[in-house]
Amino acid sequence: MDTSCDFLVLGSGVAGLTFALEASAHGSVIVVTKREADEANTRYAQGGVAAVLGDDDSFDKHIGDTLTAGAGLCHDVVVEICVKEAPERIRALRDLGARFDLRVGAEDGALDLTLEGGHSARRVVHAGDITGRELERALLDAARARPNITILEHHTGVDLIVLSKFGGPDRCAGAYVFDEVRGEVRALTAHATVLATGGAGKVYLYTTNPDVATGDGIAMAHRAGAEIANMEFYQFHPTCLFHPKAKSFLISEALRGEGGVLRLTDGDAFMPRHDPRGDLAPRDIVARAIDFEMKRTGSEHVWLDMTHRPAEWVRGRFPNIYEECRSLGIDITAEPIPVVPAAHYLCGGVTTDLHGRTTIPGLWAIGECACTGLHGANRLASNSLLEGLVFGHRAAVKLAAKLPDLRREPEASVPEWVVGNAVASDDAVVVTQSWDELRRLMWNYVGIVRSDKRLARARRRIEVLSHEIREYYWDYLITRDVLELRNIATVAELIVECALLRRESRGLHSTLDYPLTSDAWRHDTVLKRGVPAHLRGK
Repeated sequence: MDTSCDFLVLGSGVAGLTFALEASAHGSVIVVTKREADEANTRYAQGGVAAVLGDDDSFDKHIGDTLTAGAGLCHDVVVEICVKEAPERIRALRDLGARFDLRVGAEDGALDLTLEGGHSARRVVHAGDITGRELERALLDAARARPNITILEHHTGVDLIVLSKFGGPDRCAGAYVFDEVRGEVRALTAHATVLATGGAGKVYLYTTNPDVATGDGIAMAHRAGAEIANMEFYQFHPTCLFHPKAKSFLISEALRGEGGVLRLTDGDAFMPRHDPRGDLAPRDIVARAIDFEMKRTGSEHVWLDMTHRPAEWVRGRFPNIYEECRSLGIDITAEPIPVVPAAHYLCGGVTTDLHGRTTIPGLWAIGECACTGLHGANRLASNSLLEGLVFGHRAAVKLAAKLPDLRREPEASVPEWVVGNAVASDDAVVVTQSWDELRRLMWNYVGIVRSDKRLARARRRIEVLSHEIREYYWDYLITRDVLELRNIATVAELIVECALLRRESRGLHSTLDYPLTSDAWRHDTVLKRGVPAHLRGK
């Protein structure tokens, strides 16, 4: 296979595939993905894509809703870019063949727009309640039809290739990648390397994310010396299905947008006590309210009630959720759904400019692994797929213009991967034990509500675990499990360090020691390897 290309993309979700499709018109693209190409966070997104398309909506409204949800940390220019470019991204998806729901009875092909928490108008474009699956299908079908795109499944990034480590310039020239089928690591070189590796939900014990969400791109970028920001802002989705046989099944925000009511186990509708917007409050408020009520009452879950809506309408609007719950013995048209909060979306990541460039030349980041400034301290519902679409497009446009100059740069001299004295492991229990312990302590100590004492405990234990993981990594031959464990340990460290730095409660970061929000802390929390932690203004 080719080991060099113009554009190397790590990740096959909405951001990575959007970039790959547009970049392939100008150069060769290799897309690296850990499992099957459609196994990405994108596939599991239920709600939709936020875009101003309705007559009763406006860019100013969408911008305002995003800024309100972001709790004072959104970068205004990024919000404006994403909101104003959203309609064109929807048109581009439809041109690719994405099939969105249309308004019932509309003869002009108008899209059906739904409402979600934090939005002041109906603006969420959707495909039933499996929007992410439809986007992934359309993008992947198009990518597989492009001769300039090579997709490498069952390949996992190990480390970025930064030439300064080999006596060259400070530039990223690709990545070392583990071929799981062959059991070997190979160097893939590129004129530009694009991280589109998604989120890191598996750093927590309970998450809506699939198993691939282990923060690989963020961890790799941090080890390479890139700037990372706002890792303390981890969004917990308020409504994950609570059932012993259900693994990470999300109950969409759209149910509350369509009238769903959160209730305690005694039937009490509690959200109006926590926020005047009630069940339509932004996710951070709803998640904290559920966490508070569960701890206050000792309940294992709360209820999300849709039984007041017509049964036929519920089945038609939420067919996937209806069928999944029905398979577990829950008829959502006749009984409430048991739900709990779960780790869902990382608002921080690798810092980028307005086109996805990171602080390392040659390295770009897009989608959930990037910190663009769009989400601030809390993401507005359905702005995540939007961000991946907008920045996948913007990065491709910028890199296409730069490609002639990039091709004139001297070819990188990259050493092959050296196995050294590593041998096959006979002690894999270290991996499973560390995996379970790390995720549990993050859930208990670095969850929805934090304290300095809990964070300090987490930091001490993560330091010990990280040391044990590094020893194991160097002693034994690489496996995907080891790589993922190494990465979630790095992500855990970054989340804890950012959380300890921020001495206030804002958005998704709620701490008992600093319960108030302070203008003095209206800054991004920035970390860089080898550099003392500091705060950077907007």
